Order: sequence, then structure tokens, then C-alpha cells
Amino acid sequence: MFEKFIVATDISKDFAISMSSIGGLKTFGAKKCLLLQFVDLNEIVDFSGIYSNELVYEYEKTLSMHKKQIEAEGFEVETRTLPGFSPAHVNKICEEEGYSLTVVASRKYTPSGEVCFGRIANDLIHSAQYPVMQIRTDDPVGADEDELSAVEKADLSSHILYPTDFSDNADIAFRYIKEMAAGSVQKITLLHVQDKSKISPHLESRIKEFNKLDEARLKGMKDMLEKEGKAEVETAVRYGSPSLEILRLVEDAEVKLVVMGSQGRGYVKEFFLGSVSQNIARLSPSSVLLIPTRR
Repeated sequence: MFEKFIVATDISKDFAISMSSIGGLKTFGAKKCLLLQFVDLNEIVDFSGIYSNELVYEYEKTLSMHKKQIEAEGFEVETRTLPGFSPAHVNKICEEEGYSLTVVASRKYTPSGEVCFGRIANDLIHSAQYPVMQIRTDDPVGADEDELSAVEKADLSSHILYPTDFSDNADIAFRYIKEMAAGSVQKITLLHVQDKSKISPHLESRIKEFNKLDEARLKGMKDMLEKEGKAEVETAVRYGSPSLEILRLVEDAEVKLVVMGSQGRGYVKEFFLGSVSQNIARLSPSSVLLIPTRR
């Protein structure tokens, strides 16, 4: 499914920490990694146009460290250094060289308690034409580079959440869920949220009807997944704000990875347009895999 994947990195500690979870991609068929390091030319070139040897060395040191960490997880690794950051360049590499996934890192919380959403992650999820996985890192307070290897590895396959609005794009994301179910994924939860803002007040009398219909849809999807492999599959239909209900389930059920479409159209047409997918990518304490509609 994701035999060849890209890791997009800079020199932040977030990426060093996320390397502790890279091994979990083997569950999804990953074998070969292209480690892309983006160099901010404004940082390494001073006002006189002279390169800062110290920062150039820092970039080289970080790239070498990340390469060794990924190789230690059993992957074949190629490295490239690119000036600046361009989602279009990443899309071009995926298209021309057959890479099917881009991995980025984003810290769970800043010291102030807010979620940190890096520029690379933000730009990619808005512009990617191929799946993007945001590995959510949890930086131990006071940890230095030597202690990063002790960070507990996140098992991305232990519990996967698939929210769906039954749109065409959500169906595309479900194809990935089926492939995951055929592997060694332990548990999958299928979720549909009845959007209160679309139903209340005029359609509230039909909520039982909607629930019955959507429970049957999820049951059909569950049956398909159970035929694919041995994963435990659960279904849930909730009522409320899609973003809040997804986040609540992530917290309550200790979800490790959310897999969802990044553009959706259908009964709840805004379900995965900007608002919900971006909210989940920004606020989910778990990692997030966004499956875009090819543009």
C-alpha cells in the first residue's frame, strides 16, 4: 500500500521524536523511504550573501541522524536536500517516482498547552495530491537528543478510526482501510456523525430513520473488513458536531491513527472540506492519515 514513502523534514526536534514511530509504517507495507530535508535559505545565508557554516553543519548533522534512525527501523533510505519548501515539488516526486505517502511530524502540545501545527504539515495537507500522514509527537519535558530513543513508540496499527460521511472521497479512504484490515491491524472503528447543524431543528424527527440507515451502511462496511482479515471491527453513529465527536472518540477509545478523506461531498457536504479535516489534523492527539481526492 505504502511501499515507497517520503519523510519531509527540517531541523526541528519534532521530526527526531517522530522517527520513533516510523517503524509502524511496516504494517502498511512500507519498505523504501525518501528523506527530504528542506533548507530555509533565509536562515543559512546572511545579509551579505554568505552561508552560515554553523547552520549548514546543523542541517547536515540532523539529516544524517534521521537517516540512521530510519535505517535502524529496517527501511532503505535515500536522502535529498531541497532549498525552501514546496508542496508542488513533493507532489511531483510522488507522481514521477511512485511514492504513495508523505509523512510529516507535528508536536502534540506547546509549552502553553496549545497544539502545534507546523508549516510543512499545514502546507502539505492543503496541497497534497497523495496521502499525507501526520505523526503526532509527544515531546518529553526536558528531553535531549540522547533521550529521544527512549520515547515510547506509537503503534499506529493498534486502533484505527475511520470517520465517514459516505461521500465518494470517503469511499476512496475506505479502500485504504480495507488494505489495512488485510494486514496486521488490531482494531478498526467505523464512525459516522449525524451533523446536528444540518439536522436541527427541522429534521430532528427523522433522526431514528437516519441512524437506522447509517448503522446498516456501517454494518455492511464492517462485514467487508471482517472478510479481509482478523482485525476487530466496531461501528458507531453519533449526533453532534463532527469535529468534536471525532475528537471525543479519539480520546475515549485511545485511537492511534485517524484515517479520513480530505475532501468530501454528499449528504453532509462540508464534512471533510477544510473545517473538519483541518480541525482533526490540528487537534487530534493521535496521528492522522489524510486521503485526498486526486486533483
